[in-house]
Amino acid sequence: MHSAETTYASSGVDIDLKGEFIRSLVRQLKFSRKSYAPAIGVGHFTSAINFGSKLLTLSTDGVGSKLLIARQMRKWDTVGIDCVAMNVNDTICIGAEPIALVDYVALPRLEQDIASDIGRGLNKGARMANASIVGGEVAVLTEMLNDIDLSASCLGMVDRRRIVTGRSIRKGDTIIGLPSSGLHSNGFTLVRKLLREKGLTLDEKITGGRRLGDVLMTPTRIYVREILRCIASGGVTGLANITGGGMRNILRLKSGVLFNIGSFPRIPAIFDLIRDAGNIGYQEMFQTFNMGVGFVVVCRQRSADRVIQSLRTDGLKPSVIGSVEEGHGVTLGEFGVHYDSY
Repeated sequence: MHSAETTYASSGVDIDLKGEFIRSLVRQLKFSRKSYAPAIGVGHFTSAINFGSKLLTLSTDGVGSKLLIARQMRKWDTVGIDCVAMNVNDTICIGAEPIALVDYVALPRLEQDIASDIGRGLNKGARMANASIVGGEVAVLTEMLNDIDLSASCLGMVDRRRIVTGRSIRKGDTIIGLPSSGLHSNGFTLVRKLLREKGLTLDEKITGGRRLGDVLMTPTRIYVREILRCIASGGVTGLANITGGGMRNILRLKSGVLFNIGSFPRIPAIFDLIRDAGNIGYQEMFQTFNMGVGFVVVCRQRSADRVIQSLRTDGLKPSVIGSVEEGHGVTLGEFGVHYDSY
């Protein structure tokens, strides 16, 4: 007898309910000052305000329940990279350059022995993104929290003439996938459910001989330098950070077209382990995890070779994973997956 499929919703995170929660909240945000008015609508990866010939962007995000794995592993020196990455990778989705961040650490009690580890990770992430950490806040919330929460907000800037929103995406455009470094910082509530219920341990060796815990703690890849370089090469029409919501994130770029992902790269072993342990279908996997593609670039077909070349570095091997066609949604035909909405 096959075991029941484990889902993100069954672990406590329902993506569709989260979307409705966000919509209910946003519907109440009706005020907007006339000067420095919002420049793009709510729902993109970052927000922007008019600032003369420039747009200033604001993003905010946190590490999430990956921090509970860090607690179990007693490893705090990489979660700062995750915190920076989750913010700057959203910032670049409209072509903005991250300029500065402020961090927020909330915890039930002060633990001096991990403070410097968290700080080192934040500093390393800032260097990788070429963005200064200019301040922050530490909140001791004894009666509210059981463990640490780490988040940040990022300020970015882009010339309004170079903004990339996805609106210019059209049939025939090429979809390029950039490899992730692992799970990044999404889906860990589901992963921890599997650890509790399926007999998995952080110390067990997986493909390649690495410990599962070390694989899970691999920090989120930061794409800032490569993406800014590829935008400068020309022909880029859309940029998507593949975080919570998985491949459904691409639908945030434009409706009324079909993003046909017809050549998905080989899925890393860690995702196969998760899928097998939880008897999880591909429809659920591709909307919970990045499945090995952490960022997507959409560009004109004629510009694809040049864009790929601009993205390629020793540690990053981009590849064409699909094209934009007539229709609606995101389709991964090889896996029998289709999404109509974000």
